[in-house]
Amino acid sequence: MSMLTPPGMGGQYRIKGDKYPRMRRPRRRGRLVVLTVASAAALGMIGWGTLQLIDVFSGGRKASAAGPKADCGTKTTPSAAATAPLPEPGGITVNVYNATTRSGLAKQTADELKKRGFKIGDVGNASKEFDKKVKGTGLLLGPDSSLNTSLPVLATQLSAAERRTDAARKGKDVDLIIGSAFKELTKKKDADKALAALAKPEPTPRASRNSC
Repeated sequence: MSMLTPPGMGGQYRIKGDKYPRMRRPRRRGRLVVLTVASAAALGMIGWGTLQLIDVFSGGRKASAAGPKADCGTKTTPSAAATAPLPEPGGITVNVYNATTRSGLAKQTADELKKRGFKIGDVGNASKEFDKKVKGTGLLLGPDSSLNTSLPVLATQLSAAERRTDAARKGKDVDLIIGSAFKELTKKKDADKALAALAKPEPTPRASRNSC
């Protein structure tokens, strides 16, 4: 083997003339590919993190400021009591009783209620159970069925009166028992407004069951 032969080539390659074998280091393509992929992945992660930060500091605030979507908001529905049909004053028979020491109040009050469209039943002094025992402006008394029907309508004419039902009572008539603090019925103008509001109540907010 010639001394000019590079080590490790044995006798396979010999230098002849002016031509020499080219000595190149092995190409490391695998390492370059790995480095390229790693760089791309790192850039991708940096970009994704930047977008997340932008969303937190801009988009998140806009979403909270805008509030819930319209579909996820609350819906308003009338209450159960409001949906029940209320009787007209002409469909309510009122018995007027005087539980005070002042005479003539029962007839005077009954006449005014009649002018306002109510039907009048019995008129006179209150029974011993209530005579001189009603301390407020009055007591509205009726059967259980009148709690959300006749009594609220009659209460528009004497707003401060107490309402009470009697489970043992039969029929549909209601009583207006005049109390010691009674001066007069609610002014007709105000009573008409209360009656109109009672006929068309405001809807009650209720949370929507639809999922967001």
